Amino acid sequence: MSIDGYLDSATEKRLLLSNDADFDRVDAVRAACDAILVGAATVRNDNPRLLVRTQARQDERVARGLAPSPIKVTVTGRAQLDVCANFFAAGDTEKLVYCASATVAEARVRFGPVATVVDGGQPVVDMHRLSEDLYARGVQRLMVEGGTMVHTQFLTADLADELHLVVAPFFVGDSRARRFVSDGRFPWNPNRRAILAEVRQIDDVVLLRYALSARFRMD
Repeated sequence: MSIDGYLDSATEKRLLLSNDADFDRVDAVRAACDAILVGAATVRNDNPRLLVRTQARQDERVARGLAPSPIKVTVTGRAQLDVCANFFAAGDTEKLVYCASATVAEARVRFGPVATVVDGGQPVVDMHRLSEDLYARGVQRLMVEGGTMVHTQFLTADLADELHLVVAPFFVGDSRARRFVSDGRFPWNPNRRAILAEVRQIDDVVLLRYALSARFRMD
C-alpha cells in the first residue's frame, strides 16, 4: 500500500506500488501456498494471472507432485465476471469460484466450463464457510492477495494467521482510490495489539510482517 494506505490510484491505469525484488518475494510466497484468493473486484480491475512466475519454483512444485501454480480462488456475489479474464484463462491449475447461494445456479451456467462453482452461503459468501471448504479440499495454506473487501472480510472475521504489509515510498492522496481495508470491527485494536514479527527493507519498500494468531510461523 502507499504511505497513506491506498492499494491503487483512482484512475483506470494500474498503480505499481512495489518493486522487482518484492514481486520476487511475493512469487516465493505464492509458490509455498496451496491456493491464492482474490475478490471479484480484483479480477475485474487488475485482471491478475495469479501464477508462480519463475520456472525454478514451478519445477520445484511439480517435483513435489503439485501443479506448477496454486489453486486460484475468487469470491463473487453477482457472478458477473468475464470468463476470458486471466483468472480463468491463464495457467493449467484448478479454479474455484465461491458465490452467494442465490447466484450459484447462474454461476454454474457461466463458469461451469472453466471453474468449479461452490455455494458460499447467503446473503453473501461466508468466509468461515469458505475457509472450511478449502481445508476440506486439501488447502492448508491460503494466500489472500486482495482487494479491499476481501482483506476486510478476512481480517474482521479473525481468520488471518499473518499479515504481510508492504509500504511504498509515496502518497496517493485521493480518497476515491481503493484503500487497503474499509471500515469494520477488527480484532486488533488498542486493547489487542497485533504482534510485529518482522521488519525488512526491500530496496525502496518496507515489509511489515504481523503475527495475527497462534498458528503464525516464521518460515
